[in-house]
Amino acid sequence: MKDKIKLGVIGLGGRGRGNLGILLKMHDIEVTAVCDLRDDYIELTKQLCKERVDYVPFATRDHAELLKREEIDAVMVFTGWNEHLPLCVDAMNAGKYVATEVGGANSIEQCWEVVRTSERTKMPCMLLENCCYGRNEMTVLNMVKKGVFGELIHAEGGYLHDLQSHIATGYETGHFRTAQNKHRNGELYPTHEMGPIAKCLNINRGNRMIALTSVASKARGLNDWTRNHKSPDHPSATYPFANGDVTTTIIKCAHGETIVLNHNTSLPRPYSRKNIIQGTRAIWMEDKNSIYIDGISPPHQWEPIDKYYEEYEHPLWKAYREGGKLEQNAEGHGGMDYLVLRAFVEAVKNQTQTPIDVYDTATWMAITCLSEDSVALGGQMVAIPDFTNGKWFTRDDAVKGPYSLDIVCDDYFN
Repeated sequence: MKDKIKLGVIGLGGRGRGNLGILLKMHDIEVTAVCDLRDDYIELTKQLCKERVDYVPFATRDHAELLKREEIDAVMVFTGWNEHLPLCVDAMNAGKYVATEVGGANSIEQCWEVVRTSERTKMPCMLLENCCYGRNEMTVLNMVKKGVFGELIHAEGGYLHDLQSHIATGYETGHFRTAQNKHRNGELYPTHEMGPIAKCLNINRGNRMIALTSVASKARGLNDWTRNHKSPDHPSATYPFANGDVTTTIIKCAHGETIVLNHNTSLPRPYSRKNIIQGTRAIWMEDKNSIYIDGISPPHQWEPIDKYYEEYEHPLWKAYREGGKLEQNAEGHGGMDYLVLRAFVEAVKNQTQTPIDVYDTATWMAITCLSEDSVALGGQMVAIPDFTNGKWFTRDDAVKGPYSLDIVCDDYFN
């Protein structure tokens, strides 16, 4: 086990610097090298490091220079979506553990390449899906693993987030979502909902997703917002955005479960991930912060899930709160950013597999390009590749530990 690890960080925009701020609070890491194409982002990062830890890492515009540095144990990728998987491949080929921010894949071949590279190099690749480490999501995961929900039947989730101003003004700001909405039509951002659902359904470990169908509505929200908030002459006022305002994806699993995903970022609405987990004995609904347990809850009445925290809160979250870490890192989406980053750091220190592995990474990110195909084909069913090549039948290689998402290791907290 390494006492301290050395990290390289690629991508220093808002999300990159935000995560870097959390990483710099960890006593057992050193950020030795950073990389971005923009000099102003590099300078802001140098200032951040100087203020937080009183050292300035090596900085470069060329990620190949960063990857050549032998002292680096692991690399974190916080760039725009298009660069995530190619940079992961380069990092693994350089012999580094790698973790990447979320987003959809551009092609199935890209997903296969990251899987094959990880298998060949023996280097783990982890998607930093922070929602897997949300308090509600981990409490429900704990309840699922302890049998409270019975047999799981159905799940729903979504990324429902009013990002009209970000996407419509991306011409000026260079926001990466603008290009995605201009040129692609499908489930562009599936992993926030897909990750927690997949871990509840044992995807890639005894179960898998086999096919999906997607349909998309017309695209009007961004044009309408721009006319009302900017100008009829603004480029976004009339641009024919490819991505429908609402995309609905239905997924069938090998053992008969169904999943429904929704994507909506170009219409006015409050934020929601719309999570639902339905089993034979219980149902959880995020939007109501509610749960119903057959035979325990009042008949046909929702209860607040908070009522069950004392008994079922995931032990990682209980330890996190009681150890005072939550208050220190609450700015990271309520604390879950810290936990997902910490999960990766612990895997690197212990030289073990990551709790979200390369098969999870490829499977969840592939939903985007597969849904594009289905939408383009008028909602036809599209097969979902088995990136494990049959390993999902009998996999029993889940790494035990406090950050595991495949099993709940209560003993690590006693």
